[in-house]
Amino acid sequence: MNDRNTSDHHIFELDLAAHEARRRAEVLAALGDTWDPVAVVEGEDEAYRLLYSGLDAEQQATYDMLVAAEVLPGPGQG
Repeated sequence: MNDRNTSDHHIFELDLAAHEARRRAEVLAALGDTWDPVAVVEGEDEAYRLLYSGLDAEQQATYDMLVAAEVLPGPGQG
C-alpha cells in the first residue's frame, strides 16, 4: 500500500456526486413546473437578435470582425 500522507500533507478525498445530484434537483424544484427551457432559449435568441440589430455601418463592421475572430457567436450560434 502506498501511503501518500506525510506529517505535513494529508490526502483528503470527497465524492461530490451525491451533492451535485441534490443541488440539481433543488434547482429544478426552485424553477417550478411552469419553467419552459425552450421558451427561455427562444427568448435569449430574440434578445441577441435585438441587441445586434439596427447597427450603423461602423458598428456592423466591428460586429462582423468580432464574429470572424470568434469573440462573439454569429447569428444562430448563440
